[in-house]
Amino acid sequence: MVLGGCGISDVSKEKKVKAEESKSTATKVLGPHEHLNQKPTPVKINRIGEHEVNIEMTAQITDIEISKGDVYKAWTFNGEVPGPVIVVNQGDKINFKLSNMDPSIPHSMDFHAVHASPSADFANVMPDQTGNFSYPANNPGVFMYHCGTKPVLAHIANGMHGTIIVKPKEGYPTDSEVDREIVIIQNEWYKYNDLDDFTNGVPKYVVFSTKALKEGDANTNGAVGALVDKPLLAKVGDKVRFYVMNVGPNEVSSFHVVGTVMDDVFVDGNPFNHLKGLQTIMLPASGGAVVEFTVTKEGSFPFVTHQFNHVTKGAVGILKVTKDGHDDGSATMSH
Repeated sequence: MVLGGCGISDVSKEKKVKAEESKSTATKVLGPHEHLNQKPTPVKINRIGEHEVNIEMTAQITDIEISKGDVYKAWTFNGEVPGPVIVVNQGDKINFKLSNMDPSIPHSMDFHAVHASPSADFANVMPDQTGNFSYPANNPGVFMYHCGTKPVLAHIANGMHGTIIVKPKEGYPTDSEVDREIVIIQNEWYKYNDLDDFTNGVPKYVVFSTKALKEGDANTNGAVGALVDKPLLAKVGDKVRFYVMNVGPNEVSSFHVVGTVMDDVFVDGNPFNHLKGLQTIMLPASGGAVVEFTVTKEGSFPFVTHQFNHVTKGAVGILKVTKDGHDDGSATMSH
């Protein structure tokens, strides 16, 4: 039997060559980061007046397990990915300090929630240096923050992103109805520090995390299954408020809660952007929302992006509803 010029042996050789090329061109951990795994540092938020708040954060390199056995040497804020949630009030002046613990790369902070001069107020902080910046947060909402150092895509995709909530001065019209408040953040993971993959590839994982609004709340990194293995909790009859943020960096989120309808949605978390009765809320990269819904029966309520190719990559969490709001130990779902 003649196999011609592209025979089985030739295909085998081609595969072997491609495998070797792939191995030789694989992105390696940056030299100065190779043995660096800086312990997470608590964010410092101190109110110094009725309308002024001091916030201190770090830029640092910390290992994050994004799937079982898959550890990413992440560029982080405070050793978390996404970074810790920041909550301020509408009208606050923010005095922000960034300490750059990265020994080799400058980092910065871009708060979507503030009025600022990007060239001055979002300026780079050099390795082992600190930067101090002040700006007002005059608009209410659920906003993204991220490192704005070039290439911005590399800094965001490597882990430097998070959520800042600016609470509206007059509150939301539904405040008296809400029983539980939870932060949900969607983010993507790609090949480590591979700008070409960040730019042209598809995410390896798309994941959900939650960030603690108060002491005792769950606080997770963007890991596959984090909110399935340990579901969030509510009790029958609760009206639940999700502060939802899609930090991207590239993909849209079609946020949906299975088994209920969204009673109230405030696009970007602004009380003037009030929608009712939604099945799904579209969140662009850097898009946020306040999503409120009522759970009327016991059970496990998945929340997903309705782009189900991303669900298969990890974009699913569980809100477990019981009679008393405590985990009864029953099974939820596999992932």
